[in-house]
Amino acid sequence: MYMTKSRKILLGITGSLGLLVAMAYAFDVDYLFKAVRTIYFNGYTTAFLADYPYFDNRIIEDGATQHWNISGKYNFKRPSYSLQRLHKVSGTTAFLVIRNDSILHESYYDGYHKDSLSNSFSMAKSIVSAALGRAIMDGKIKSLNQPVGDFLPQFKKGLAAQLTVGDLSSMASGLDWDENYYSPFSVTTRAYFDDDLTSTMLNLKVTEKPGQSFKYLSGNTQLLAMVIEKATGMPLPEYISKKFWIPMGAENAAFWQTDRDGGVIKAYCCIASTARDFARFGKLYMNHGKWNGVQLLDSAFIAKSVRPRFADAPEYGYGWWLADYEGKNMYYMRGHLGQYTFVIPEDNLIIVRLGHRTLKGDAGSDLPIGILKYIDGAYELMSARKSKDEEVEVPRLKNSPIFYDREITPRPYPLP
Repeated sequence: MYMTKSRKILLGITGSLGLLVAMAYAFDVDYLFKAVRTIYFNGYTTAFLADYPYFDNRIIEDGATQHWNISGKYNFKRPSYSLQRLHKVSGTTAFLVIRNDSILHESYYDGYHKDSLSNSFSMAKSIVSAALGRAIMDGKIKSLNQPVGDFLPQFKKGLAAQLTVGDLSSMASGLDWDENYYSPFSVTTRAYFDDDLTSTMLNLKVTEKPGQSFKYLSGNTQLLAMVIEKATGMPLPEYISKKFWIPMGAENAAFWQTDRDGGVIKAYCCIASTARDFARFGKLYMNHGKWNGVQLLDSAFIAKSVRPRFADAPEYGYGWWLADYEGKNMYYMRGHLGQYTFVIPEDNLIIVRLGHRTLKGDAGSDLPIGILKYIDGAYELMSARKSKDEEVEVPRLKNSPIFYDREITPRPYPLP
């Protein structure tokens, strides 16, 4: 009797699972199995920094490395107690401060180091926008005003016919897209885990008049990447490698997640790279598109990119977020869970912060409290003065646990 009852239970469980699988395929949500396997079975509730090995990838090839200059005061100043606590609480894995084209400070946590690859999430959007600028510069795309329908015939009718490549870059497409990272049924979740991203994108509808207002949608960047590939006749990772990664001397090849083996890239996110190599795009934009005297991007395109397109949306330009930090203009790349590359041209400053999460909450300004604290921390490290809560200054000695010469791979300061 016991065996019979056990078998009934087992058969019931098996039947229920079979029904669940059948329903998932019937309702076209079978991508959820990959989501559960990739995310929840690894102990997470959302995409995570080191998830790229769980997906297929294309490679952004690197070439000869151009090493960053190292400041004479490299890691000379110890981070304040509050900055160290911030890194610990927010799960920072990399913190990089570049001043006057030289690395002033870098620290790594949670086993990460300068060559550790980390998911960009939506910082990739700024890189795709840079590729748009280069395609225009190369004459492959006429201008920001060229219709998307010139490249993707599915967008030749109705409101879609008014959609331009500039609308995609500036987040003004009018696409029917649900930007929800935590709903298992949103199109954003489907795009992350499904194995037919092209069909998902080409079946999208334009439901609002394009070019009228800012609305942040990941689908815009995905469509933009498809346009660039059509225009250049080249896979986007290859184009970015040829036009940026190799000329800028990236230290590491990068990985870009795809929807399946040999499939299309998830262009709106998911470049696995390093803090030092993400920072190169900050330097390129701060130098008006020039790299070692070579014009990789048109300066007029960059100037347009880092200014608001819409007066009622001063926080966004073309592929870059915009802000004011204590009266100084700032633009930045931003990604899920607090991936940031900040550029403050007035102080010739680039800051990269990567990590598992970030602080949320209103800081009494246009910027979230987490962003303000990371930037404040960078300015503390630039200052000759000690902050109020900084620990006793440690002399710069070769054997000091916080001294790193340029031959030593940086490692984290001990956390309190």
